[in-house]
Amino acid sequence: MVVIEAHVVPEGTETIRLQEYALQIFESINTNQGIKKAIKRGLIRVNGSEASTGLWVKAGFKIELCDLELPPSKVYKLPLEIIYEDDYIALINKPGGISVSGNQFRTIQNALSYNLRPSMRKNALPVFRPVHRIDSPTCGLLLIAKTGDAAAKLGQQFEERVIKKRYTAVVIGSLPERGKIDMQVDGKDAVSTFRLVKKSPSIRNRFLSLVDLYPETGRTHQLRIHMAGLGNPILGDKIYGTEGEILRGKGLFLCATELQFIHPDSSEEMRITIDPPYKFGRFMEMEEKRWLKYNSETEKV
Repeated sequence: MVVIEAHVVPEGTETIRLQEYALQIFESINTNQGIKKAIKRGLIRVNGSEASTGLWVKAGFKIELCDLELPPSKVYKLPLEIIYEDDYIALINKPGGISVSGNQFRTIQNALSYNLRPSMRKNALPVFRPVHRIDSPTCGLLLIAKTGDAAAKLGQQFEERVIKKRYTAVVIGSLPERGKIDMQVDGKDAVSTFRLVKKSPSIRNRFLSLVDLYPETGRTHQLRIHMAGLGNPILGDKIYGTEGEILRGKGLFLCATELQFIHPDSSEEMRITIDPPYKFGRFMEMEEKRWLKYNSETEKV
């Protein structure tokens, strides 16, 4: 059994059951059902022992997420864009509309063995493991562990907030050059900052803004909730978006475009970036052309 994430409950933690608390601390499981299943299978241990979903969490408890080294599941033959790969980690460009993991067959995790080469290290994981969460409709950089040590060390970096993320999004409306959003998500503190990249006029929305988003905390749907709460929902957001502004068939305009972390073996500082999808800039460009055409025709009248 390999420990892939570990957490020590800090002093001052509110009274809460293990199933709820584990969902907050582990990057690689993002659903209540996933946590419940992991606890029942003995993958989540408290102070070295198996625990129940109803256990009350106390300060000082050491909570670990383990991998039972089960054989690989059925392979999903989906070609993925590999941004970086070595014997310890890999980074892929996750397509939007596909879940990272879960009970269904069509997941990124089930496609990893089709795309990545096996690790030759002694503690190689038989099933490659995504070490953080990306919402199903969101695209972009996803960090994968190929060994147990890599999974544990990267999990610790997430725990200690060493890993930095940047997302790029198209949002509805006009934004200032920079800003900070300090707004609770599901009753928990959550902080994000943003930087305006470009702003374009739009007939339907008045303005569209291309922004870089930096989550300082890691709450579920944090960026989507924050931008909607600011009054500038992300374009194409079916959950938090504005009624009538969901673009059918175009997906969510949110992409994980940068990850900064420490390589789990070499200790090298890694900074991996990708460009957002072509559709981001293209859609803003087309909206601006429509706006210019409409206004030029109005002036003629």
